[in-house]
Amino acid sequence: MLGNFLLSSAISTHQLTLILLTVCFVFIVLIGIAIIKMYKLKAQNKKLMETNAFKDVDESYKDFTSSHLYDE
Repeated sequence: MLGNFLLSSAISTHQLTLILLTVCFVFIVLIGIAIIKMYKLKAQNKKLMETNAFKDVDESYKDFTSSHLYDE
C-alpha cells in the first residue's frame, strides 16, 4: 500500500527538470535586477559626487595630524 502511494506521488524527472529550470530562471531575473540597480546607483553616486554639494568644504580648518605636536 505504501509502495503504491510513493509511486503515484513521485515526481518524474521531467517535472523536476521543469521546476528546477523555473527556479533558476527566477534567480537569474533577480540577480539581473540587482546588477542593473547597482549600476544605476553607481551612476547616481558619481553624478552626486561631481556636484558642488560636496565641494563646499570649510577652508578655515587645517589638518594638523600629519605633523608632530611636540618638537624634539
